[in-house]
Amino acid sequence: MNIQGAATFVIEPTAIPAIPVAGSEKLFPVHRVYCVGRNYAAHAVEMGHDPDKEPPFFFQKNPDNLDTSGAFPYPPASNDVHYEIEMMVALKNGGRDIPVERALDCVYGYGVALDMTRRDLQGKAKDMGRPWEVGKAFESSAPCTALVPAATAGHPSEGAIWLDLNGDRRQTGDLNQMIWKVPEMISYLSGLFTLAPGDIILSGTPAGVGAVERGDVLKGHIEGIGDLEVRVV
Repeated sequence: MNIQGAATFVIEPTAIPAIPVAGSEKLFPVHRVYCVGRNYAAHAVEMGHDPDKEPPFFFQKNPDNLDTSGAFPYPPASNDVHYEIEMMVALKNGGRDIPVERALDCVYGYGVALDMTRRDLQGKAKDMGRPWEVGKAFESSAPCTALVPAATAGHPSEGAIWLDLNGDRRQTGDLNQMIWKVPEMISYLSGLFTLAPGDIILSGTPAGVGAVERGDVLKGHIEGIGDLEVRVV
């Protein structure tokens, strides 16, 4: 059920999750957050998988997991929390069964994000054949930058993506190393879900993921999009 216009609720609804837009006072409202798993071959290998044998697969975070505050609160119930630097793709429209050649028409803009993961809880879920949300969809688990509109950034298909932990380079890659490119991700997802304006896609991470501790400083960069700095608190 979609609510339009004035409505009376039995409790006060929570605020609409939103991301700032670079160079604008307006906000981008977030509908859903889709994350593609193991989209860089080297990362798939480091996680113990063969990238040549897998179709794309997706999991979700919650819209309010996105956080532009610059602080990542170390989450409860875990002692092994990992960083994963990713390109964030924001959709301005959607639909079902979107052709690859029309997929970029759906993109509003891009940003830099981290897919923070409670790796120990994710591992237990995997071992038991259970969903990953406990390891992926916790509070502030997607630190991110403001969005850069595609009208400004274009549609980056290559360029450096890297992450430093306390000044040491830990992840290094190039957007052209993505197994499933942005148009393919959008098209594939639209065969599984009805994509909508406000949807976010986190497009996978290069190799080199690892654990963080309180006090760590993470600095990420994607060429042509921007820089992200996050402190673990």
